[in-house]
Amino acid sequence: MWADRYTLAFRAYPYARASDQDRNDPARHPVVIVGGGPVGMATALDLGLKGVPTLVLDDHEGIGMGSRAICIAKRTLEIADRMGCGEALVDKGVVWNLGKVFHQDRKVFEFNLLAEQGHKFPAFINLQQPYFEKFLVDRIRAAQAQGAPIEIRGRNRVAGLDVRDDGATVQVETPEGPYSIESDWVVACDGANSPVRTAMGLDFEGRVFEDSFLIADVRMKAGFPTERWFWFDPPFKSGASALLHKQPDDVWRIDFQIGWNVDRKEELRAEKVRARVSEMLGPDVEYELVWSSIYTFQCRRMRAFRHGRVLFAGDSAHQVSPFGARGANSGIQDVDNLAWKLDLVLRGLAPDSLLDSYSSERVQGADENVLNSTRSTDFITPKSEISQIFRDAVLNLSEHHAFARPLVNSGRLSVPCIYDGSPLNGPDALPGGPARSRVGSPCPDAPFGDGFLLGALGDGFTLLTIDADAPDELTIDGITVSRLSLPADGPIAERYLADAPTAVYLIRPDQHVAARWAEFDAGAVEAALRRAIGKA
Repeated sequence: MWADRYTLAFRAYPYARASDQDRNDPARHPVVIVGGGPVGMATALDLGLKGVPTLVLDDHEGIGMGSRAICIAKRTLEIADRMGCGEALVDKGVVWNLGKVFHQDRKVFEFNLLAEQGHKFPAFINLQQPYFEKFLVDRIRAAQAQGAPIEIRGRNRVAGLDVRDDGATVQVETPEGPYSIESDWVVACDGANSPVRTAMGLDFEGRVFEDSFLIADVRMKAGFPTERWFWFDPPFKSGASALLHKQPDDVWRIDFQIGWNVDRKEELRAEKVRARVSEMLGPDVEYELVWSSIYTFQCRRMRAFRHGRVLFAGDSAHQVSPFGARGANSGIQDVDNLAWKLDLVLRGLAPDSLLDSYSSERVQGADENVLNSTRSTDFITPKSEISQIFRDAVLNLSEHHAFARPLVNSGRLSVPCIYDGSPLNGPDALPGGPARSRVGSPCPDAPFGDGFLLGALGDGFTLLTIDADAPDELTIDGITVSRLSLPADGPIAERYLADAPTAVYLIRPDQHVAARWAEFDAGAVEAALRRAIGKA
C-alpha cells in the first residue's frame, strides 16, 4: 500500500513507469542518487550540467510542506549561481543581515552579517526549503531541455543495495512492483534516517541532545523588522528559548524550546500550538497557523563519507543542530566538493582515489560544523548548574559590557570550510598574499568587468593571474586550464594581492584555491594540478 509521506507543496515528479522496469536484466547507470531533497537534486544538477548521466530515485513525488531549512548562506547562493539558479533564490528570498539577542525582556546583544561591498550575494537569505527544492527542480527541467542527461523517478523507493568493487545493484520498490538496476556509483542523499546507510550497517559517531523544539510557521501581517530575533528565557513562557525569522509570503518561522520527554501528539495539537504563538505575539496580532512540527537533533557524523562505490552527502553523512544554519548549507558544500571529482573519475581523468579526498575534506567541514553546533547548543540549553550560571552571567554582562558579547552564542552562523591541510593542496608560495585567499580557501568574490569574479571562473580549473604573464590555456593530463587575467586594483587587489606585487592562482572547479605563486611557472602549475586531481 502506497501513500504520500506528507502533504506536498509541489508535485514535481509524479510516478511514471520507466523502461528499466520492463527489462529482463538490470540496466546500468553511471550514477544513481538516492533521495530528492536539496542535496540530492543539487548533486544531480551539478553532475548533469557536466554531462554525467544521472538518475535520481526518490520515495515521494515532489516537495514537502513546511519551512524546515530556511537560512541560505552566501556560499550556498554562490554554488547555486554556478549551477544557474542563485538569482532565483535571492529574488524569492528575504535578505537579512541584522540579528538581535534578548535575555528575558532585555536586548543584550546584536550582530550585523552585512558582507563587505563588492559581492554578488548577501550574507544570508531566508527561504523555505520547498522553494529551494523547487528552484533546483525547475533548473533541472531547463537543463534537461538543453540535453543534460538527468532523470528523476518519483515513488521509486530504494529497498536494498548490494555493493561490489565495480559498482552496486539497487533494488527499487514502486507502486507497480519491484525492479533492479545497476550503478557504477551511488550517492546517498537520503536524509538523517538514511536507508542506504542502514542497509550497509553503518552509523554515526557523536552526541544526541535531549531537547525538543517546536516549529510553527505562521502567516501574518506583522510590524516586526526583517531581523533574526532570539530569546533566552523569554518573558513569554512559551518555551525556554525562542527564535523568530521572517520568510517570503508573509510567513514567519517561530521555534520554541519545549523540553525533553514531551508528548508530541499533545504538543502538536493546533490549540496547543496556537496558545504558545499567541502568548508570544500578544492578543492583538492576527495570524494563520500554516505548519508545525517538533524536532530533536544530533551533532554527529559518519566516520567516513566514502564506502567503496557508495558516497554519502548531506544529512545522510552528518547531522548538526539547526542553530547556525549549518545543515542544508553544509550539504550543498558536499555537492560542490563531490561533483567535479566524480566527473573526472568517470571520464578517466583522475583515479578513483580522488574520491577519498571528498571524504577527508568534507569530514573536516563536518567536524567544524559539529563543533560549532555543539557549542551553540550547550550555550542555549545548559546541561549543568555551572553551565547555567556561566551562560546567565554572559547574558547579563553583554547588555552593558562589550567584552562579553562575543561569548553570546545563539548559533554561530554557517561559513564555508577552508581545507587547510588537504592532500590536494599545492604550494602556498605568495609572500604577502592575503590569508583569506590562501590555499584551501574558497575564492572571495569581487567586482569584475560588468559582473563578479565568481561568475567568470567557469566550471573547470582556472589560472587567475594578476600582473603576471601566463599562457591563455594549458592542457595537463587531458584537463584544460583556462587563464583569467585580473586587474591589480580595487577589491581584487585587496582580496588576492594584499602586499604581493603579482600573483598566480590555480583554482579548482569548486572555486577553492589549489595553489598560488608570485609568478607563473609551467612545471609548478602542472605539479599542482596533478596533486589537485589525486595523481601526485
